[in-house]
Amino acid sequence: MSKLIQFKKLTRTPGTFFLLLGFASAETATPPPVTLKDIDACITRGVDFLVADQNADGSWGSATRTKHINIYAPLPGAHDAYRAGATGLALSGMIDAADNRPTTLASIEKCAVWSIEHLPKLRRADQTTTYNIWGHAYGLRSLVRLHQRETNEEKKTLYKDLAQQQIELVGRYEDVNGGFGYLDLFDDFTSQKPTGITTSFTSATVMLAMYEGREKLGLKLNDKIVGTSLDSIKRQQFPDKSYGYSHEHIMRPRADINRPAGSLARSQACNAALRVYGRDGITDEVIIEWADRFLAREGWLSIARKRPKPHDIHFKISGYFYYYGIYYFTESVRLLPPEKQKPYAEKLAALIVSKQEKDGSWWDYPLYDYHQPYGTGYSLMALTWCKKVISATP
Repeated sequence: MSKLIQFKKLTRTPGTFFLLLGFASAETATPPPVTLKDIDACITRGVDFLVADQNADGSWGSATRTKHINIYAPLPGAHDAYRAGATGLALSGMIDAADNRPTTLASIEKCAVWSIEHLPKLRRADQTTTYNIWGHAYGLRSLVRLHQRETNEEKKTLYKDLAQQQIELVGRYEDVNGGFGYLDLFDDFTSQKPTGITTSFTSATVMLAMYEGREKLGLKLNDKIVGTSLDSIKRQQFPDKSYGYSHEHIMRPRADINRPAGSLARSQACNAALRVYGRDGITDEVIIEWADRFLAREGWLSIARKRPKPHDIHFKISGYFYYYGIYYFTESVRLLPPEKQKPYAEKLAALIVSKQEKDGSWWDYPLYDYHQPYGTGYSLMALTWCKKVISATP
């Protein structure tokens, strides 16, 4: 039998074609169930990685590990933003892990000192980029956690004040059309307020961080910014609850990046943001549909992991959406009734455990030296949510 005939026969079996190419189908890639002991072990290894990887000043990440294909990053401000975002995620993941070993507690305190000093200074790199938005959003989340774990009233007040300041700082960079983006490259003029690309998921990221600050610390939000940002997300929503990559994509709903497969990670965050603020249309059925879709198509999303060039595969998916999508999956599913959350927590935990690296980290995109801290932070927050849900339900 010729090799061509053998190949044709093999590829008639569902999923085999992708296995021959090295791409497992959703069915064949499903990881085995994990126990609470497995989850605890992974969490400990993730925390150990962060403790070992922490910079001497208490932050995480650096501008090292450069490559020929680099994300646009005006010096030095872009790297201040990357470091703030990666550090906020790493610290949040470490605090959520509730690891009370002395080395972990010392690492958290060291990062708290860094955050107090550096987060108030964070600004955009120049008028072409607003990467600082990520630093404000995830810095806010870490400050909320520092406040919640603190017993000293003076420090609690300090963390709350700093968290409120992050809300005010990020508000300066809302786009003139409402919502938030991370680039302002495409105009012949620049302005105090960005006039660049408002992206649905960046807006959702900021809105969810603000919501957490309001609900847990009683922080004050600017109602106008909340309203215009949610309006921006809603404008980028298509009838099937896919979301355009950016405001510029509204008129191209069937472009690859805007279709359900391209929106797989974005929809989790955008649906959650609209839901928590009470916008109509994001029902339990919508949350369930997109949670099921995420789990069924995770294999496709995973193909983009670790690729050095963004948006270079099917549906223009980028590697850096993988752990972003994993984390915001939990932000979405936690809005369901408690009795419906456990099956999702069990499946997501198995995915996260299966993707942990040998050194204890998780990463999805080679971004200088920020990718392991941010990927590990996302994963620890998601995995500790899974553990809580699995433990709490019979």
